[in-house]
Amino acid sequence: MTTATLTSKGQITMPQVVRQTLGLQTGDRVAFVADNAGGYKVVALRKDVKALRGRFAGRAKQAPSVDDMAAAVQAEAVARSRPANVRRAK
Repeated sequence: MTTATLTSKGQITMPQVVRQTLGLQTGDRVAFVADNAGGYKVVALRKDVKALRGRFAGRAKQAPSVDDMAAAVQAEAVARSRPANVRRAK
């Protein structure tokens, strides 16, 4: 396990192996995203959307239409507007 120590100013130095794995360089930003286990994940924030190119390739046989996306957004909005005890199980 790789560790770091928190300073009195609330700062840490990210270990080199972590920086290399995430592809981080001086000036890059990271986000701390809460996970379901009560911890956090460190996520590298990319400066350029081009860095995402190909990341989702092959996950869908065909891209959804605008109408399909609008219907999915509307269905989710309706589901979220219901009280928790009325929501349907998926």
